[in-house]
Amino acid sequence: MSNPMTQVRSIWLAIFLGCAALISYALYLQLVENLLPCPLCVVQRIAYWLIGLTALAGFFHIPGTTGRRIYAGLMTVFAFTGGLVALRQAWLVRYPEAFECGISPEEEFLNALPLARWWSVMFEVNGDCADVTWKFASLTLPDWSAIFFMILAALSIYVLLIRENRR
Repeated sequence: MSNPMTQVRSIWLAIFLGCAALISYALYLQLVENLLPCPLCVVQRIAYWLIGLTALAGFFHIPGTTGRRIYAGLMTVFAFTGGLVALRQAWLVRYPEAFECGISPEEEFLNALPLARWWSVMFEVNGDCADVTWKFASLTLPDWSAIFFMILAALSIYVLLIRENRR
């Protein structure tokens, strides 16, 4: 049987790499395919960053049981928050008349944050939440994002609940 902490570190590394890949793909879609991020997209990017950086911190810190649970708990909260935002956007894509997401108070708020000024390519809002210009397997970007957030939440919960062998 493998050491639970080795397994936890592997999961944290996988979570970090997964978040890095998802953020990289979002930048590819923005810079190469010209899909501009909307307010909900930027909030999801922030959630992916928070999950990934928390996982990376746990990977390098190698905490005890309490620290592991704190890291996993934070990642779970970030994943559920990102997932809720992704589900909201998926709903808006299907019912665009329900909400105006162009130049909105959310966009103004997010663009006023220091993050948007510090790294505008990553965090500046320019798009419309209801635009559907990308699909894969008949699912939109927010659909896929919600799925990935659910996977990240499940992995985080697994790390939260894993028991260490005491001999």
